[in-house]
Amino acid sequence: MVKSIHIKNFNIFSKGLNAIQIEEGSKSIINTINAHSYIVAKSDKIFRKALEGSDILLPDGEGIVFMSKWVYNSKIKKIAGADIHVHLLNLADAKGLRCFYLGASQSTLDIIKTKQQTTYPNIDFGFYSPPFKPVFNDFDNKVMLQRINAFQPDILFVGMTAPKQEKWVHQNKEFIDAKIICTIGAVFDFVAETKKRAPKWVIACKMEWLYRSFTAWRLTKRYMYSTPLFLLEMLTLKIKGH
Repeated sequence: MVKSIHIKNFNIFSKGLNAIQIEEGSKSIINTINAHSYIVAKSDKIFRKALEGSDILLPDGEGIVFMSKWVYNSKIKKIAGADIHVHLLNLADAKGLRCFYLGASQSTLDIIKTKQQTTYPNIDFGFYSPPFKPVFNDFDNKVMLQRINAFQPDILFVGMTAPKQEKWVHQNKEFIDAKIICTIGAVFDFVAETKKRAPKWVIACKMEWLYRSFTAWRLTKRYMYSTPLFLLEMLTLKIKGH
């Protein structure tokens, strides 16, 4: 049983990455949560259900880690999408499994394909770039599911940004043939190096969120909106005793 900490209606994963394994005969959905997604989920019912329905919900944000400690007196460690991505790839490479990437542009996927086939020679990789649009129609979904299931991946990585990717998985999970379905957002760009992840020393200082806020105005606006609301949420929970 995967150990978790209950925060509101979210079961936040509280163990190390080694506790996450690829099991035969099961399907696990792995999502991440941070301060911004926590706030967005308060007003987006489908997104909230997607996060609540995760088999493993990783604390991908120092805000969630701080909330766990300050409000719930529980110590957890941040696990970013990039961390779970590498962990699962290492497991897949050791076992000679199949991994499929859904999301990003074709040019980004081509870069990922070249890099990953060299780094993980024992993995069979598949790729599909879905249409770039805010909402997929029935035909889009049919093609995406056909491409995934024809490949029969052990692991499906979905990178279409939050909350779009989590909602898509939630709405289509029963039709997806994969052992692990993992939403990892910007990790596709990190692998292709079309965007840079924060340096290790910045991550060690727990300031990756600040580094990212300087990389794009979109992220700056996101933090300006969600951070005050998240801090208010923490204070309210603390005062009320959860």
